[in-house]
Amino acid sequence: MGFNTALLHPPKAKETCGATLTPIYQVSAFEHSSAEQLEKVFHNQSGGFAYTRISNPTVDAFEKKIAYIEKGIGAVACSSGMAAVTMALLNILESGDEIIASAGLFGGTIDLFRDLEAFGIRTKFVAHITAEALAPLLTEQTRAVFCEIIGNPALDVVDVKRVADLLHRHHIPLIADSTTATPYLVHAFDLGADIVVHSSSKYINGGGNAISGVIVDNGSFHWNEARYRGFAEYRKYGKFAYLAKLRNGLWRNMGACLSPMNAFLNLVGMETLGLRMERLCSNALALAEFLEHDGRVTVNYPALASSSYAALVQSQFGGRGGAILTLRTGSKEKAFRFVDRLRYAAIATNIGDVRTLVIHPSSTIYAHSGTEQKEAAGVYDDLIRVSVGIEDAQDLIADFKQALDHIEEE
Repeated sequence: MGFNTALLHPPKAKETCGATLTPIYQVSAFEHSSAEQLEKVFHNQSGGFAYTRISNPTVDAFEKKIAYIEKGIGAVACSSGMAAVTMALLNILESGDEIIASAGLFGGTIDLFRDLEAFGIRTKFVAHITAEALAPLLTEQTRAVFCEIIGNPALDVVDVKRVADLLHRHHIPLIADSTTATPYLVHAFDLGADIVVHSSSKYINGGGNAISGVIVDNGSFHWNEARYRGFAEYRKYGKFAYLAKLRNGLWRNMGACLSPMNAFLNLVGMETLGLRMERLCSNALALAEFLEHDGRVTVNYPALASSSYAALVQSQFGGRGGAILTLRTGSKEKAFRFVDRLRYAAIATNIGDVRTLVIHPSSTIYAHSGTEQKEAAGVYDDLIRVSVGIEDAQDLIADFKQALDHIEEE
């Protein structure tokens, strides 16, 4: 099946009432026919649901659908994208371990890595995740490399295959955040990624109406018990060891579950993921090309012919550069003036909506970061991040042009 057909016709359990979508099972607990049956459910000896913090039919349908679209063997849904990143890492880490990550990550993820230091987990940051940059940093304590396939907001693009090939020679997994890329642009597992995470609040959902995250496993990484000691008791699950450990341990005990309502909204949103991404990428390229030609601001978009990532975008994403671009205006004052003049763009801290969103990252998302950390993430006082929507491209271009016409006003 093609991408859009697969979104609408994934393998699924038959719905007894004939509903075309799994209904919202907005309940806390599920009744069983006998005490023995509930015991079997609790001991993973029988299928079924007991308590929505542990599992729920609506959430289960979302997990199965995202795993299918990502070509994974299974998924675990979480209450937010940050919960998904946290659970994905802590499932394999303990005190004394090291992570290597890009300095250009989303600000909340960088803050998380800082929080993990209190638990004895250290993060080494590199300017860009490349095989060449990683090779000299790998040590016996390195337990994972974490990257965003398309950085937010730096918009650097990771060559997933080259990085994964290097890491696998050292028996280290690649955990890839594909929020900004989505499975529409790339199937990261095909290129060697081991775990994929999404802030599914963004493009997976698409409507800006539900906070959620999801972790997907492809089941191919061998979790050596000498290096990943917590996996000893999960060896019996074979390729499902990572998911079994996650679902029966940290995720279950910390309560980072997704609500049935939000899972339902994601299921609805996913059906148009391909159509939305096609339009979003087209609009983003058209807007970026206009801004570059106009010349009054400096624009960064990885699919531009002038981008250093253009060749990688062509080979890895089929020429599609995603739906985010950034522009630099020359000063914070001009950035604010420009943002305030836009008519169709909402000033909001989100990406992946159907409407265009703009934000000044330095004063918001990165407000608690120092200058050095901001610059490492590609964040400057004059930078604006644009999450392009599905509006008509000519209207967006006209709107940005009129805002540019006023950028020099005092």
